Amino acid sequence: MDAASLALLIRDVPDFPTAGITFRDITPLLADPVGFRAAVDSLVEPVRDAEIDLVVGVEARGFVFAAPVAHALGAGFIPIRKPGRLPAAVDSVNYDLEYGTGVLEVHRGAIDAGARCLVVDDVLATGGTALGAASLVERQGGDVVAWSFLLELVSLGGRGRLPGDGPIHATVRLEG
Repeated sequence: MDAASLALLIRDVPDFPTAGITFRDITPLLADPVGFRAAVDSLVEPVRDAEIDLVVGVEARGFVFAAPVAHALGAGFIPIRKPGRLPAAVDSVNYDLEYGTGVLEVHRGAIDAGARCLVVDDVLATGGTALGAASLVERQGGDVVAWSFLLELVSLGGRGRLPGDGPIHATVRLEG
């Protein structure tokens, strides 16, 4: 299944979570077994030979993809969560969204110094969430060596905000 076919499985929901924002609902893609498998495979292939130690997934929809990507790569999985959802001591970071701000957390000591990390999320929009995740990885001494997203909203410019020179992969690229 190619990117154009996967794009057809992503539903637009206008004015969610706030007026003027179009939410990209991946629920139809997740419900389609061929589409879901193709989506996961599309996130794995560009980094298959990158010697990834940890796949970092951002709550909540990023988890859906990051865990099977980690499995396919033989890597560990690190969840980056919203506040108050991790039971032990955490590192946290504030970040900007297309429609506001947020906070992300990761367990302290979850990422070993020098760990080669892949950040996986469902959507790359303005890049704020991805930058927040990268900040948490780097605070713990890990290195973000690549990025994989199911969907990129190109007109919002998130790709240009991501640090480093590692590859940035987005399976489906939409203008806005």
